[in-house]
Amino acid sequence: MTFRTTLAALGIAGLMMAAAPAQAAKDQLTIGVAQFPSTLHPNIDAEVIKSYTLGFVIRNITAFDKDWKNTCLSCTELPSVKNGTAKIIDLPNGGKGMEVTIKLKPDLKWADGKPVTTKDLEFTWRLGRDPKTGFSNSQPWTRAVKIDIIDATTAVLTLDKVLASYNEWDQILPEHIEGPVYEKAKEAGDYIKQTTYARNPTTPGLYNGPYMVTGYTSGSQVVLEPNPYWAGTKPGFKRIVLKLIENTAALQANLLSGDVDMIGGEGVGLSIDQVLELRKQHPDRFEYLFKPSLNYEHIDLQNGNPLLKDLRVRQALIYAADRKTLTDRLFQGLQPVADTWVNPLSANFTKDTLHYPFDLPKAKALLAEAGWKPGPDGICRDAAGTRLSLEFATTAGNRLRELQQAVLQNNWKAACIEVRIKNEPARTLFGETMKKRSYSGLAMYAWSSSVTESPRRTLATDNIPTEANGWGGANYINFSNPRMDELITKAESVLDPDEAKALWAEMEQIYAKELPVIPLFFRSEAHVYPKWLKGYEPTGHGHYGSMFSENWRAAE
Repeated sequence: MTFRTTLAALGIAGLMMAAAPAQAAKDQLTIGVAQFPSTLHPNIDAEVIKSYTLGFVIRNITAFDKDWKNTCLSCTELPSVKNGTAKIIDLPNGGKGMEVTIKLKPDLKWADGKPVTTKDLEFTWRLGRDPKTGFSNSQPWTRAVKIDIIDATTAVLTLDKVLASYNEWDQILPEHIEGPVYEKAKEAGDYIKQTTYARNPTTPGLYNGPYMVTGYTSGSQVVLEPNPYWAGTKPGFKRIVLKLIENTAALQANLLSGDVDMIGGEGVGLSIDQVLELRKQHPDRFEYLFKPSLNYEHIDLQNGNPLLKDLRVRQALIYAADRKTLTDRLFQGLQPVADTWVNPLSANFTKDTLHYPFDLPKAKALLAEAGWKPGPDGICRDAAGTRLSLEFATTAGNRLRELQQAVLQNNWKAACIEVRIKNEPARTLFGETMKKRSYSGLAMYAWSSSVTESPRRTLATDNIPTEANGWGGANYINFSNPRMDELITKAESVLDPDEAKALWAEMEQIYAKELPVIPLFFRSEAHVYPKWLKGYEPTGHGHYGSMFSENWRAAE
């Protein structure tokens, strides 16, 4: 064999070797993520990464789609007053309530072959009403005071009040798997520790979506394969791998090297500045999509910290934060500055609320009024000599958030406020620190919500995590305002959009006035995915595109 022939043979062999993984990659989709779920139980610990992961494997009863329209996923017909599957009724106490009929799809099955039935629905309702289960969002189930099973696929839930969200229902839990676990753990009150989702997350019967979890390595990766009993659109991949790479710079490198195929923009992957830079350097290599979203980046303020109890200090923090420059420089203006948690895209947004423009002199004046004066090192001290110094936490390894911290740290230093960076891995920050409110000063992260979601989960007194409720709820700021609680309850019960908007406007005004958090900006989701991936349609809200992942497939 000649030298030239040898080279030709090697070239052909090389092409064949290169083709094999490319073809394999079309049977397998590897998604890079920068966070890892603390548990896979859908109702315990409110985390973006968990919701994203479970979107592949668990189907809500209803969900909002890419067009922000409420649709049936596990039901046959969306309940409505118009079609008669929801009715306003008179209650024995003289009040008004509702009866909502849910009809489950008859061919819906858990991945072990067991049918999904109203027995599972009734079981989930019971767990949701037990405060010891530690549900982060029990409201979908506590609003129903009774459930009547009509048959295996039909149930009627009775609500003790009229609710605008009467046709919004989340996921069902498998009674045949979790029922015995719950009964055993009920007396000890440690269901959160005993759940199969935590102890054996690869149990097929936990999942009823197009995929199921077949591999789970904590802090490393989650492997998904098709649910053999899924009756909907056949999934397009034999395997989906969610691969953890906590450092977003390393995550970007893995994308470029081909070790991961794509990175979603739901807040668990690359930062928007990294994606903008990728698009600049590799404009034709990937598909790039910037989707305006309801994800709300903000900074929680520890209301148990005496330095933050004074409203003037909280106001000084926001006046001294040059948020507009931060968003312009880091995000090229794609992420608008926020005044409250309600996005301008929402029908319930109001312009009539307090605005806090960057105003360094005003921040300094507020601190002086509150008794803080710059010391010899430029950091403020009060009359007792206490330094105005706060710890500032966020998710470790997230390059963009670290940049945000650096910008804000400099902003605040100019106002004589010292902040000390103390970051933690996402699974620690959300699995322990936030829900137990053990952060001492500032904590930066994002809230994700569905299109019409009530703020009860994050702002109502009854959703403050405590040991008594198993650290359930997501009101990590320990915010308790009687008027806000009243408005939340009223807004949940109003069917008229104009009346609801007025209630939301007052809630936004309270929020902006009391400043339990520092609003930063609304995210634009930055998605990077391969050109051969078809059917990929991000939603821009809390019901992520992974909920519709059976439609994802590789181009032929």
